[in-house]
Amino acid sequence: MENIKKQKKTGAFALLDSLVRNGTKHVFGYPGGAILPIYDELYAWEEQSLISHILARHEQGAIHAADAYARATGRTGVCFATSGPGATNLVTGIATAQMDSIPLVVITGQVGRSFLGTDAFQETDIFGITLPIVKHSYIVRNAADMSEIVAEAFFLAQNGRPGPVLIDVPKDVGLEELDKYITWRQSAIAKTRKDRFSYKTNRFQIKKILELMTHSAQPLFYVGGGAITSNAEKELNELADLLQIPVTTTLMGKGSFPEQDDLSLGMLGMHGTAYANFAVSACDLLIAVGARFDDRVTGKLDEFACYATIIQIDIDPAEVNKNKIPQVDLIGDIKTVFQELLKEQITAVQKSKVELTTTFLWRDRINNWKAAYPLIIPSNYKSLSPQEVINLVNECAPKAFFTTDVGQHQMWSAQFITCAPHHWASSAGLGTMGFGLPAAIGIQVAYPNNQVICITGDSSFQMNLQELGTVAQYNLPLKIVIVNNHWQGMVRQWQQSFYGERYSHSSMEKGAPNFSLLANSYGIKSFKFETHDDLYTNMKSALDYDGPALIDVIVTEGENCYPMVAPGKSNSQMMGVFSRMRELDIKK
Repeated sequence: MENIKKQKKTGAFALLDSLVRNGTKHVFGYPGGAILPIYDELYAWEEQSLISHILARHEQGAIHAADAYARATGRTGVCFATSGPGATNLVTGIATAQMDSIPLVVITGQVGRSFLGTDAFQETDIFGITLPIVKHSYIVRNAADMSEIVAEAFFLAQNGRPGPVLIDVPKDVGLEELDKYITWRQSAIAKTRKDRFSYKTNRFQIKKILELMTHSAQPLFYVGGGAITSNAEKELNELADLLQIPVTTTLMGKGSFPEQDDLSLGMLGMHGTAYANFAVSACDLLIAVGARFDDRVTGKLDEFACYATIIQIDIDPAEVNKNKIPQVDLIGDIKTVFQELLKEQITAVQKSKVELTTTFLWRDRINNWKAAYPLIIPSNYKSLSPQEVINLVNECAPKAFFTTDVGQHQMWSAQFITCAPHHWASSAGLGTMGFGLPAAIGIQVAYPNNQVICITGDSSFQMNLQELGTVAQYNLPLKIVIVNNHWQGMVRQWQQSFYGERYSHSSMEKGAPNFSLLANSYGIKSFKFETHDDLYTNMKSALDYDGPALIDVIVTEGENCYPMVAPGKSNSQMMGVFSRMRELDIKK
């Protein structure tokens, strides 16, 4: 650190110093002309082991890695890109993080201040381009402002509802020397910004919510990503157990409640479990926790939980009354709200003022649905089924971190993977194909000694397969499981179900690479499974291989992901629930 202190104090120095002061250990990025002053400064900081940069092969890979790093660690992810195409290559990743409420600080290089607005080489208005998809953004016009801007960016990214913050740095700002360097800390920012994110829990509302919970016959927790963000898993578990309220989660809420628990209903929505969708359609009290009533969850909105009183608990006031109108709402941090509910409930029990009306009839009804409509794992096809592949991966790696891409394999993974909090990373709101591999890189960098598995499809994998170069360079021991059906599987399923079986450009068989040879060309170990014997004999050893590995699993091509709620239908009108057993008999 002494050598660093002797360096010239420039805008680039202030940036790196501020990143480190705000807890940044890893940066994901790709260099280029306009950001070279920052990369030149980075060189010295890396030599002193004060920060580590991970070189992606594409800027989209860098931002997805930073995104998943944040999902797994709870810390703010950071990425670098240069101006022009480097910055625009981040746009999909910024939108992914914004939709899923992930804290990122995105730093882009920009042409020099005197060239702004002149259409200079590699100039784009990334500030303007990203305005609708960031929580906040800055153009640093004075190097003296750098430390304050970075501290404020971290504060905004993390506090309230998290999200991405962009900092655009003109090239000459990075080079500009400072007469006097003043450092800023988030504590100073918090004093001026505190009112934006401080919500006091209202004891009257707490008591009202608890009264509804304890006097409901058929209550249901509907839990989204907000519970994960606020680290409220422990409190949710305690509250659900204390009040014996079943729990269903969204794709983002996965991991917030143990899915092995009797009270767990798994995921709800378009490809949720039948029993979760039946429960939400029949409940008389729906407690929405950090969830935004997304269309993939609700189906036909006016028929979603139409018999229920709705309680909505969220950190973001903009989400309340947006899609569904709750009868009771509470703005605040979910962990704090749950702690207040637990405190109030324990006090009420001690004073013998509460008697639960949740009946065993509700639990029995749910258990009957679970018995009648379980998730089915076909294992008697001549070829492998995607469900059995994913279920086997789950059995072989119960403590792993999982990332997915988008499509059928994502939904099957959500159905069959059981994981701990923060051990699940998937693009939920934007549905970004190509997310899975760079996401696995970000998590493996954060947790080098933990098992990280990317479950992907042959189509999604090809969106960002160049990131195999990053895996190889850093010898990251992650595993890539390709559920290979030679199709854009979800597109094919929709074309079959809703477009008269007109399979327009959804087949991926022609032009597909040999994934094993591709992995080998990067020096990455490969496995290929096509039979049940191969799969069940070798999957565990492939996942336990000491180093990076790609596992190409050839599965049946025509398998559809059920249950499925068709567009415009209510959650209780699921395709594939009542006819599934007959379909399996036909396929035998």
